Amino acid sequence: MSKSSMTTISTRQAWLLASRPKTLPAAAAPVIAGCAVAFSEGGFRPGPALAALAGALLLQIGANIANDYFDYQKGADTQERLGPLRVTQAGLLAPQQMVTGMLVVFGLATLVGVYLAFTAGWPVVAIGALSILAALAYTGGPYPLGYHGLGEVFVFVFFGLAAVVGTYFVQTLRVSPAAFLAAVPLGLLTVAILVVNNLRDIATDRDSGKHTLAVRFGERWARGEYALCVYGAYLAVLAAALGGQIEPWSLLVAASLPLAVQRVRRVHRWEGRQLNLLLAQTGQLELVFALLYGLGALIGYLV
Repeated sequence: MSKSSMTTISTRQAWLLASRPKTLPAAAAPVIAGCAVAFSEGGFRPGPALAALAGALLLQIGANIANDYFDYQKGADTQERLGPLRVTQAGLLAPQQMVTGMLVVFGLATLVGVYLAFTAGWPVVAIGALSILAALAYTGGPYPLGYHGLGEVFVFVFFGLAAVVGTYFVQTLRVSPAAFLAAVPLGLLTVAILVVNNLRDIATDRDSGKHTLAVRFGERWARGEYALCVYGAYLAVLAAALGGQIEPWSLLVAASLPLAVQRVRRVHRWEGRQLNLLLAQTGQLELVFALLYGLGALIGYLV
């Protein structure tokens, strides 16, 4: 984006850029899966479900703002960056504005958490507090997780296990093996989104001292990691269905396999800024996967 075009961006548009709306399917998809499992077991509750969705979206936005701010502070965002515009580095929002934005967004997430705590008890407080701390610790603090090759673990735990099982729990007040089984493929697909991001940024991350797994092991390894995460999500559902642990209707996710194959082919062919489109497409794949998983759970419950 040129300097002339940046000067025409309003503050409102800058905040929209900072929130990174294309990443929000990664927050919504696990909630959809958690709701589907709750519905299939007769425990769906619309109030807590909507609150879980709002909380997940707010946590994702807060994490995006935090990453923008902390990466700028650590020098990871430079003029050579291939990814979408970072508003702090571009001077569209001042660092103090970003800190204020973080406080507001995480404050709103806390309010949602208060409601969920009243409906589901203290475990929600623990999950919410850990989620906010993890969002800040991903690129901030004395030992930023994303800078030490722990990004995949963070994403799998909080956007897979915590998001799906937490959504299920606030509706049913219990945990279920089916919720954990749904969390695995959703977590893997969210990790795939991160892998695309890290693959694109290998050069700039290496120069700034950000030691992601892609930096440590190289492009070929990262492309293989992406394929493993994407296909692993489908294999996880297949294994659970064949084992009789989930409804066979969950295999409806196979309808999205052509999209998955397309994305895997592209990760092996595309480079540089092309990967920005693949990042968004991987988020879309996860959302479609979650909707099909939810549809399978609904059909299984009705029949």
